[in-house]
Amino acid sequence: MMYGAIEAGGTKFVCAVSDENFEIKERVSLPTTTPEETLAKVFEFFDQFELTSIGIGSFGPIDVNKKSNTYGYVTTTPKVAWTNYNFLGAVKERYPIPVGWTTDVNAAALGELKKGAAQGLESCIYLTVGTGVGGGAVINGKLLEGYGHPEMGHLLVRLHPDETYKGFCPYHGNCLEGIAAGPAIEGRYGKKGHELADQAHVWEMEAYYLAQALVNYTLILSPERIVLGGGVMKQEQLYPLIRKEFEKLMAGYVAVPSLEEYIVAPGLGDNAGITGCLLLAEAELKK
Repeated sequence: MMYGAIEAGGTKFVCAVSDENFEIKERVSLPTTTPEETLAKVFEFFDQFELTSIGIGSFGPIDVNKKSNTYGYVTTTPKVAWTNYNFLGAVKERYPIPVGWTTDVNAAALGELKKGAAQGLESCIYLTVGTGVGGGAVINGKLLEGYGHPEMGHLLVRLHPDETYKGFCPYHGNCLEGIAAGPAIEGRYGKKGHELADQAHVWEMEAYYLAQALVNYTLILSPERIVLGGGVMKQEQLYPLIRKEFEKLMAGYVAVPSLEEYIVAPGLGDNAGITGCLLLAEAELKK
């Protein structure tokens, strides 16, 4: 058996093939341009192999509702060329094999649950904090999907008392993504996050926002572990700051595991998404 995986990001597509033991045999990274250009390169890569199934974790928003007429579409994305594009349909037309479909962050959550920092558990949340903020979840062993999929990055948060930045989200202004993603740090201070690594107040404010979100996710979904990834979280000083603020905000109301075990870095590093896509391919084949 050979599984195919497509981790479709707004900036790049990562494609990989693995054997049934999830040992990656070959992978490629491609720039995300138009659907036609990007998928032509994706197909050129996969045409070299005899695939048994494929897993896709896509940037969104996407339609994951199997009862919907636009199931498998990329929907209201800011990437105009991809708006209302039948991504899943295009892949299935090329490869008449089982194809799994979810968000890129749901795929990363699955990867971390099965092979990474949440291995051995039944539930986890994966939150990526980078050029945007996105979250996925596996609850009781199943990807969290309903009428749509989670959009954890657009949670509304209280503003820090010292906040002066208005936020960059075109839909909500100062939602979590608009106030805590990488572009918000640059918009607030005029420098990129890695240039501000030694500025304690920068990361204390960042932790203030992210901890609020984690408290809300905990109260609603009660995951066994929360995994924080993405470019902003490469500032490792954030983890203890977030745990401290989380403890303050939760105020002992809900019991959680030790915070060093509850709020953690990805076990798979930058490979959480592609690993989850391979697992999705396996799951789709078994259906």
